[in-house]
Amino acid sequence: MICFNMRTLPVSFLLLLSVWSVCEWADSRKIRQKRAWIIDSFSIEEEHPGPFPYILGKVSIDTFYLLNFKLQGQGVDEKPKNILSIKDTGEIIVHGKVDYEKDPKVLFLNFEAINISTHKPNTRLGLDIKILDINDNAPEFQKSVYEVTVDESHAQGKDVLTVQATDADDSETNNGTFSFTIKSVIPKTDNVEFYIQQKNQTGTIYFKGCLDSEKAQKYTVLVEAKDKGEKIQLSSTSTVIINISDNNNNLPEFFGKTGPGRVKEREAGVEVLRLQVTDRDVRGSKAWKAKYIIYGDKKEIFKIETDPVTNEGILTVVKPMDYEEQTYQNLSISVQNEIPYYSCKIQRKVPNAAWELDQIAPNSDKSVTHLYNSIPVTIYVEDVNDPPVFIPPVKHFAVTENIDVGTSLTTFTAKDMDGSYANTFTFIKGEDIDGWITVDAKTGHVSTAKILDRESPFVLDDTYTVKLYAVDEGVPPMTGTGTLVIHLIDQNDNVPILEVNTVSICQHKEPTMVNITAVDLDFPPYGSPFYYELLGDVKDKWRLEPDHGTTVGLVKEDKVSSGHHVLQIKISDQQGLYSIQNLTVKVCDCSLTPKCHGKMVSNARMGSVAIWMLVLSVLTAMCFMSLLITCKTEKDMTPVVVDGEGSSNLMNTNTERPGTDCSVIYKGQQAVSQDPPPVYSDQQFSDQQFSQSIYKKLLALQTCDDQHVIYKPHCYADEGQPMDNGELDAISIPEDDFQSEMLRNLDSKFSKLATISRPDLMRR
Repeated sequence: MICFNMRTLPVSFLLLLSVWSVCEWADSRKIRQKRAWIIDSFSIEEEHPGPFPYILGKVSIDTFYLLNFKLQGQGVDEKPKNILSIKDTGEIIVHGKVDYEKDPKVLFLNFEAINISTHKPNTRLGLDIKILDINDNAPEFQKSVYEVTVDESHAQGKDVLTVQATDADDSETNNGTFSFTIKSVIPKTDNVEFYIQQKNQTGTIYFKGCLDSEKAQKYTVLVEAKDKGEKIQLSSTSTVIINISDNNNNLPEFFGKTGPGRVKEREAGVEVLRLQVTDRDVRGSKAWKAKYIIYGDKKEIFKIETDPVTNEGILTVVKPMDYEEQTYQNLSISVQNEIPYYSCKIQRKVPNAAWELDQIAPNSDKSVTHLYNSIPVTIYVEDVNDPPVFIPPVKHFAVTENIDVGTSLTTFTAKDMDGSYANTFTFIKGEDIDGWITVDAKTGHVSTAKILDRESPFVLDDTYTVKLYAVDEGVPPMTGTGTLVIHLIDQNDNVPILEVNTVSICQHKEPTMVNITAVDLDFPPYGSPFYYELLGDVKDKWRLEPDHGTTVGLVKEDKVSSGHHVLQIKISDQQGLYSIQNLTVKVCDCSLTPKCHGKMVSNARMGSVAIWMLVLSVLTAMCFMSLLITCKTEKDMTPVVVDGEGSSNLMNTNTERPGTDCSVIYKGQQAVSQDPPPVYSDQQFSDQQFSQSIYKKLLALQTCDDQHVIYKPHCYADEGQPMDNGELDAISIPEDDFQSEMLRNLDSKFSKLATISRPDLMRR
């Protein structure tokens, strides 16, 4: 029989289970049953204060054998180790504290009773020791501080924030069960009441009433989580910070004295009034910034803007006002904010329920226009001197060009719209680019000051524009502006002229043609098409095909030789007004001179080759004039012998004597000398040969044959009078080069000049 002596301290015997075991005796083949006891559980309270060791309980076995007891398992040789042991008397000893939150909730052990004589187990027991929880842990919040920002228009009954806490004690006992409570709210205001609702381990904060940032911009709520321990209750707290953002729950209101505004007539862009308002919302926020609206301004004469610093309304006139039309303007100006208005007022505080409120939510369908503040404003217009007004401001007058100077055109009238000032003006001519008109200072009568020309460069689209001013005698004097637009009717006062008076045409066995074109500044029917007629001896040489039109063809017959030819052409307009034009035609063999068209120099311009030839000719002529001519003094004249082939000599001469008169005597291509030729050194002979070559070139340039045109004086225009065509007759300059051999015969000084002037020839 086994007996258990249980102590009554914290030890309790829970359950005994009996198990029958059958043992077989080998010698007698008899079977007998043996009873073994299993102890289900003892219990130990965590954090037992001791003193240690103490007896948990005793196991007694009713047997006649001597036994030893053995205990194994958790709390002995398994974690938590060295907490339990057993004596030979069967007493279970506790040696230290156990922790419910850290150690196993139940310690599983094996108990054996061993026969001392046989050293065999006599009894085996399964022993369970349960650890009992005590309330040694307070609930713990997930955060020590929570913070949230809500708008003051946040509706009551809508969640603000949720907190969460946990308890390490046994959740199946009161030690691990807790509840939330709001311990304090700072500041305490009468417009709101916070409360918390719990669900399991979370608590959600709500409020009743109306938030108002003007009463409190921040609430600090202390939330407590407290468990339900039987012997002791443990708790912890967390701080919840609720920031209240401002909304537009205060409308701006006008304050201060707002008198009438004044503006001078015709002024625009000037400040008229400043309106002051006050708003209890947060300064600088959209709920504080004022927004002004003008009523009664159908013509949109005014505008109002908000000063971003002072929040004042700045009333400005944007369109000029006329004192003669209205002397004052009545307006109504209302003010609101940049964001919609919000309102919340407490009607009744209901216990344990939502409070009764009078609320206007933002963007609600409920009209709040009647709540906006407005004030009447009167703007007076001050009279000032008005400028004269031309009636009409623009006059159009049609007149034929070339009318006589002093012809009357029109009369301008002006009126002063300001009755406070004398209606007297002085008319002044303003913009008149070409000085066409004069104006009477008193009457405004306009007359011509010169002959009007439709073809003037100052005429645009057959019109000439003049500005006139009327100046009154007010203080300060004011000026009105009128415009006279003169429409010019064309006359046939211009003759047709050639567009280009120089053309080139190729020499050919067959007749060749080139186009010529005439222009006339007059408009039809006084202009094109034109009638062309060739004058002079042109039969079988030149003809026109056709002879009528703006552009016609000039046909050269095969009998015309190469060279420059001047033709006279009569060109008539449709009314018979004509001009006789000189046309210079260069005929050249294009097969031999393919660039003959390009060698015509128009508008009297010289090519680069001609310029170099001219410079070289002038320099050589100045240096060798004394060697090329015979010089005669006051007593006699000595001729110079010039051989056409360049083989004669120059005779001695002295050009330093005063009173020299020079002449050249020609005989065919040669000049004749009566004196014997002198003898020269090599250098003198070389210079003589170069001089003769130069002179031969000069003789060649002076020679006139059938291939050169003899230019006669031509009258282009009288002095002081404009030319009908500013283009002169073209000239051509031969491009025959001096021979390089001739240039190489120069002495050192002139060789250097030739190298600079014609390096291409000196390199040959």
